[in-house]
Amino acid sequence: MHGTETIPVGRVRDGALDLLKWLALLSMVLDHLRYVGLSLDGLYVPGRLAFPWFCLAIAANVRRVRLAPVTGQWRYLGWLLLFSVISEVPYRMFIDDADTLNVLPTLVLGLLVARGWQQKALFDRGLALIAVAMGAVFSTHLMFGFFGVLLPLAMLLVFSRPWYFSLLPGLVCVAANQWQILLNSGTPVALLGLATCLIAPLAGLVLVRHARHVSPPAMRRWAYSLYPLHFLMLLIVRQIIA
Repeated sequence: MHGTETIPVGRVRDGALDLLKWLALLSMVLDHLRYVGLSLDGLYVPGRLAFPWFCLAIAANVRRVRLAPVTGQWRYLGWLLLFSVISEVPYRMFIDDADTLNVLPTLVLGLLVARGWQQKALFDRGLALIAVAMGAVFSTHLMFGFFGVLLPLAMLLVFSRPWYFSLLPGLVCVAANQWQILLNSGTPVALLGLATCLIAPLAGLVLVRHARHVSPPAMRRWAYSLYPLHFLMLLIVRQIIA
């Protein structure tokens, strides 16, 4: 599995990429179901797929738009920034003791880092360096921390390489998921969570490379609203259970 084929550019939909996004969304919802008031700790394991698969989707989009108009690339960043702000209130409402921002600011910085590597223009490289610096300085305030900011770049670097190169983003993903705490815990859920973090990039790359024939509903701009909305929906579920 070398994955040397290119991803379509423009309006052509990539079914595998849409499927990856839907599965990442499902994984995220399963992960957050742990906070509705039921004993669902085991959902932590499939929940570890969400963030690396969203990062892989960012890497795929950066790769496919490298020849696209610059305005389209800025729109992509703009939507992420907009929903980073919109999502913070429902995120705080649902996660009562949240000690980080919602996940979108991490993805925004990760997008800037990956884009700076891909575009190579001085301005883009400067934004990437600023994003790396912000990731380092504000690591404790970002969900998945500094290594979470680097994960889209790690995904981009191995996108067209043989499957065993996925070990790099796998290790970055482990580092982004508080591996010391999970390892010291030693519980089956924690250890399975670590293993899932390690293999998630490979699983995502296999999906993107070999599921091109599928045709799930296209994820367009409206899909950004699913992030804040799912917090509100789960909050209602929690209130009903309570």
